[in-house]
Amino acid sequence: MSRAQEPQRPFFPFGNPFRMISPKGAYLSPKLLHLLNTFEETLAGRIKKLIQEADEDFIALSWMKCATELLCAIHTDVKSLINALELPVCDWEDKWLDVYLDNSVKLLDICNAFSSEISRMKQGYIFLQCALHNFRGTAPNQLKKARSSLDEWKQHINSKNPRLEKCIFAMDGLAQSLNLPKIKNSAKGKVLMRAVYGVRVVTLSICSIFDAIFSGSARKLVELQVLEGCLWAEAFTNFQTCVNIKFRNTYNRRAVVLKELESVHKSVENLHQIFVKDGVDSVEAGMVQEIASDLGKSAEKLSRGLDLVVKEVDRFFQIVLTGRNALLDNLRFGSKISDGAQANKKVEGLMVR
Repeated sequence: MSRAQEPQRPFFPFGNPFRMISPKGAYLSPKLLHLLNTFEETLAGRIKKLIQEADEDFIALSWMKCATELLCAIHTDVKSLINALELPVCDWEDKWLDVYLDNSVKLLDICNAFSSEISRMKQGYIFLQCALHNFRGTAPNQLKKARSSLDEWKQHINSKNPRLEKCIFAMDGLAQSLNLPKIKNSAKGKVLMRAVYGVRVVTLSICSIFDAIFSGSARKLVELQVLEGCLWAEAFTNFQTCVNIKFRNTYNRRAVVLKELESVHKSVENLHQIFVKDGVDSVEAGMVQEIASDLGKSAEKLSRGLDLVVKEVDRFFQIVLTGRNALLDNLRFGSKISDGAQANKKVEGLMVR
């Protein structure tokens, strides 16, 4: 997790994502306009709340939990919007379905990668527990074992997670889908696609923040440009500005981004500074016990924070999976109806003859 600073990787979506929303002669009824405005105002409010959740130490597990809760909320919001639009799956264009199904797979892959990284970080807690166990004694062999466990933890926490490194490909795919096909004859479709666009922008942004935090690389952070016509555009711009400032300040202060992990690193480094000496006298032994106590508290806080985040990531995974399965079930059900209708037509045709 302790890696050198890398330049931010900006991203600007190709084309105009709103060409499918506001073609010439486009008209939305008052009802549809109200549904869209309500959705976008709610999205703006959720983004503002997430900014408010950020304290001086923005990059913390407590904030990551709030960010994942936002993802769960906005993906639930868009499901509610679909119901309010009374837009059944059978009325969806094939291109919408293809993009939705493809993006849902990418989101599930990203969730799995994040869960894998949290699990890997949790495994490092075992090394810290071993070290803390040996710190309870003062015998040289116990302190030697404790130092060995700390070395193993540092090696483990700085190792790379192949699943996490593949996230960039999934997120690049999500970014490409921001430029949706043009919608011609469906006012409800225009509302849905505009709402989905907002959800995808916020989702991609937060996923890139998580990827940057877990990898320790600011290069993973993406910056998206959105049109000002969205009611959530200003809130999102402020959100990105806040994130950029916090990441920049974090990297200037420490190489480690995550607040709780930084506390563990600090205690481990303090212990290593003591261990570089040949022996530990009575005063230093007391210092070791004090620092070890701080390490225990920091490690426990890190472990609890990771548990809370992975719980929300799993919940987001289930929301995406449930939505995908519901869509596939509707498609299968519609296919059966279509097949049945075709069969009836054939029978009627035979009877006429």
